[in-house]
Amino acid sequence: MTQSVDTQYKLSDNLTAQSGRIFLTGTQALVRMLLTQARLDKEHGLNTAGFVSGYRGSPLGGVDMIMWKAQKYLDQAKVRFQPAINEDLAASMIMGTQQAGERADRTVDGVFSMWYGKGPGVDRAGDALHHGHAAGASQHGGVLMIVGDDHVASSSSIPHASEQSLIAWGIPVVNPSSVEEYERFGIWAWALSRYSGSWVAFKAITETVESGRSFEIAPLDDLAPALADKQGGKHPYDPSKFLTPSMEGTLDARLDSVREFAHKYSLDRVLEAAPDARIGIVSTGKATLDTLDALQQLSSLKDLPAIRHLKIGLSWPVNPQSLNDIIEGLDHVLVIEEKGPIIEDQLKNLLFNRAQRPTVSGKRDIENEVLIPADGQLSPARVAVGLRRWLGHHANVQLPACTVQNLAPIDTNGLTRRPYFCSGCPHNTSTKVPEGSQAMAGVGCHYMATWMDRKTRGLTQMGGEGTDWVGLSPFIQTGHMFQNMGEGTYFHSGYLAIRQAIAAGTNITYKILFNDAVAMTGGQPVDGPISVPRICQQTIGEGARRVVITTDEPERYRGVSLPAGVDVHHRRELDRLQRELREIPGVTILIHDQTCAAEKRRRRKKNEYPDPARRLFINKAVCEGCGDCGVQSNCLSLVPAETPEGRKRQIDQSSCNKDYSCVDGFCPSFVSVMGGALRRGDQNGQADMKAQLLAKLDTLPQPNIQAKDCNVIVAGVGGTGVITIGAVLSMAVHLEGRSSSVLDMTGLAQKGGTVISHIRLSANKENMGAVRVDPGQADLAILCDVVAAAHPNALSCLRPGHTHAIINEYLAPTAEFTRNPDAPLDAQHLLSQLKTTAGENQVRSFNAHQAATLLFGDSLLSNMLLMGMAWQQGSMPVSSAAVEQAIRLNGVAIQANLDAFHLGRVLAHDEEALASLLAPAAQVVTLQRRETLEQIMQRCTSSLEQYQNAAYAQRFTNTINALRDAEQKLRPGQRPALTEKAARSLYKLMAYKDEYEVARLFSSPAFRQDLEQQFEGDFSLRFHFAPPLLARRDPATGRPRKITLGPRTATLLRWMAKGKGLRNTVLDPFGYTHERRMERRFWREYQSLLNSLSKNLNQANYATALELAELPQQLRGFGPVKMESARKYEARFAELSQQLKNTGPEIQAVPA
Repeated sequence: MTQSVDTQYKLSDNLTAQSGRIFLTGTQALVRMLLTQARLDKEHGLNTAGFVSGYRGSPLGGVDMIMWKAQKYLDQAKVRFQPAINEDLAASMIMGTQQAGERADRTVDGVFSMWYGKGPGVDRAGDALHHGHAAGASQHGGVLMIVGDDHVASSSSIPHASEQSLIAWGIPVVNPSSVEEYERFGIWAWALSRYSGSWVAFKAITETVESGRSFEIAPLDDLAPALADKQGGKHPYDPSKFLTPSMEGTLDARLDSVREFAHKYSLDRVLEAAPDARIGIVSTGKATLDTLDALQQLSSLKDLPAIRHLKIGLSWPVNPQSLNDIIEGLDHVLVIEEKGPIIEDQLKNLLFNRAQRPTVSGKRDIENEVLIPADGQLSPARVAVGLRRWLGHHANVQLPACTVQNLAPIDTNGLTRRPYFCSGCPHNTSTKVPEGSQAMAGVGCHYMATWMDRKTRGLTQMGGEGTDWVGLSPFIQTGHMFQNMGEGTYFHSGYLAIRQAIAAGTNITYKILFNDAVAMTGGQPVDGPISVPRICQQTIGEGARRVVITTDEPERYRGVSLPAGVDVHHRRELDRLQRELREIPGVTILIHDQTCAAEKRRRRKKNEYPDPARRLFINKAVCEGCGDCGVQSNCLSLVPAETPEGRKRQIDQSSCNKDYSCVDGFCPSFVSVMGGALRRGDQNGQADMKAQLLAKLDTLPQPNIQAKDCNVIVAGVGGTGVITIGAVLSMAVHLEGRSSSVLDMTGLAQKGGTVISHIRLSANKENMGAVRVDPGQADLAILCDVVAAAHPNALSCLRPGHTHAIINEYLAPTAEFTRNPDAPLDAQHLLSQLKTTAGENQVRSFNAHQAATLLFGDSLLSNMLLMGMAWQQGSMPVSSAAVEQAIRLNGVAIQANLDAFHLGRVLAHDEEALASLLAPAAQVVTLQRRETLEQIMQRCTSSLEQYQNAAYAQRFTNTINALRDAEQKLRPGQRPALTEKAARSLYKLMAYKDEYEVARLFSSPAFRQDLEQQFEGDFSLRFHFAPPLLARRDPATGRPRKITLGPRTATLLRWMAKGKGLRNTVLDPFGYTHERRMERRFWREYQSLLNSLSKNLNQANYATALELAELPQQLRGFGPVKMESARKYEARFAELSQQLKNTGPEIQAVPA
């Protein structure tokens, strides 16, 4: 492939270029139209300024960040960006800007303004928007309302389509079909606003504003005559009509001016004139692209009639002339629009009293059956179904039925990739409630607590938090409620809800979750001055009965002035404090102050936030796999470590955000590693292998890559760099002068959920239509996570036998694992189904997570490895030079991403190198395979000799050998399943982890070796134990609290390990505790059981014996955690023992 690459292209071109090709996202296009309006005004001799205000929210969650990045260009254009604390106040500020052009003391001729807000923001700001529109727009100003409608609630509480509200307020609506049209529509809308005096709504749906597209800049409409048009500007900003009936006349007159302008300078376009056609289509917005794609699919069919096609730009009020022109000579018209019948109803009203008129179908056909669905969102496939029915009915064309691909769903064993709190998220702690209490959710990341076992439910609009409890509480028995509220919501409007609850005398505790960022939309700062002391002062001033603060760093409050009576506590006191607050009548406040984990990570990368030289590490030999660390921390960075002794825990250092709450799990396996650094590559030569692999790059064969149309789907976990693939790939194709588009379906999914990117690449400069990849359309699938790949929205895009798939075999733990330590995390189970779905010959897979960790010390580069592999296999129709230049333009970890892309290429070609690199991972997989009985016996016997002595191990061997003989006699030639289970369980019980064993495992050379494989440099250790005589009990939970011991503890542990000979003797000082006596009793009872089974095993009791043999695996943990599992174990042991007794052998309990 010899396609040239534009190395001179700059990212700033998308905002400033006036000709040529640019790559533009929807939010960038909003900035571009502001700069263009300023330039046009200057060219026309107008001295104008610009003003932007609104409130963030998906799909407009990134508008403010784009504005801040473009601050230099906005300043040059005299455009002021003023974020608002909420949507209605933003609208009022916009209203104020239109006065500038009317005042005698003005410094500008007018202010062109832009308001933005998502659908619920439109609802909230309705009164302010209605008033602003009624007051009007100045002749040299104008108001453009960016309405972010989320049609399928991908990141909203409910689906939104705002047209009906806008129509009720008399606000015109323009509806662009793609990013390519944003600038033209925006400039046209401002001209309309100036001409008519109306505010104008600009519909920015998820699939346009959150997409990006490469295109050739087209000349803008010549609207200069509109500036000089004497018919315009007759109804400018004029608040004098408020409180008078004449306001209605003004609004009607402005609407007449809107129709005049739309007629003179029509935004509508005839896409297919078809003068002889008898049928026609009217479409608008993004539905136009769906329609064009659907028509393209039908174009190859024979006997397809001519179809006239009108694209509507101003969807309300529609220009009647455009409709009259298109229906001339037609018998039947189909209106295709997303959600409600806005244009369809207007067309029907236009035709209603005419004697000669075509039939009109849209949401329903002429027989009142659903035709173009109003639910969800449209796609080429959904439109094609309606088109075929309509053509069959009105054009007498018998078309073959749509062949809808129905792929069998993948069995994920109940695993889901649902959005979840980030590793180290403050909400992991702050959203817990005490036993017996309930909480209500609010808007923000903390809403995800409703998906967890946290007794949290409900949702109101933003700012209504807790007021629903004011209405509910008088009519139920529950006397108190906790209400979660982020500080962003508090500043937006939640303060008023607290005021209402105080006024009503309601018993409620507001938990204000102060995390120093608006985390749900990208980590922006709150839009104004806010602090914990200020919230304390405000709520106390309103009448809150008590205010307390919890934090992970109480020392930060030394010297901070707080109102009288406000105390600061460590977050570990949260449960106790909540129990106190729920007993206080009236409104109480708990402020949990802890910085957002994702924001910490972002700031640390910029050296703007302290990065403590401390990391946690788990001694897997000590770990019992009980999962209490996950219960305490709710953290996704605690990942499984499969060992011969079962599933343990380890920490994914790449994703860990240093929250440290996992160490609160009652387990001695955690150590703090102080100082040092993560090792980049292990000690076995992987670091050198990286250089050796890169040296092979120039010798690789070049795949036969030709420019062609290509649809790509990327699926992975939110927050792991999935969208980088789409950004790089679409930009790379753009740099070759071809068209490309990308749509990232993120929203709330960026918080560890399933993120899917749709990337469409064109063979030439022609755009490919809709940005979404339809079912069965993917030519390439880069599947960065096997659970995300199984999501129906990703899986449906695959076409068996056609789609090339590159799959990461690593299964990152899902939310289920934080609550269920035995969650079935079987990547091979999912992988085999994905291969069956796509076709074995179409799939290439490897453990990209492991490869990236070994090569870079960071698993986040795994996605770029996958991209490199896809390119080397010839599945990606773009030159490597273009990909490399796109990586450079992306500007993030440039060299690391280039290396990862190149290494992915090398590993795709050199299978031996790939196998060698992943040998450690292969060993882990081998460990997960079933051990033979001989292997189990050898491992357990050797370990018990180290645990105690040879005689102790011999007791184990004698018992298991006897059971093996009995099982072989009963089931000759069959796998000794009972003996295998019994051997593992007896070993577990006999090797209980008392003080001596924990000391031995920490003193083992294997522990130090594991440490040095992950860390390098000068580091020391801190141990986290709960020694019986030193640990104080938590007054609320009764649990002993762990204490931190210094590096000299290692010496003490080595001495203690030598004391194992005291075990089971009268000299053992630890052996008299209840827990140790219980452990001795358990293994002796179990050994007695096995001895009895060896003498009485038969077919009747075999099934019960199997369950009994595996039962001790449920015994996990230390201290209170183990005691809880012991209660369940003993109850089930008694039940099964009774069943066994009924079929033969009697169990003799052995006293400790």
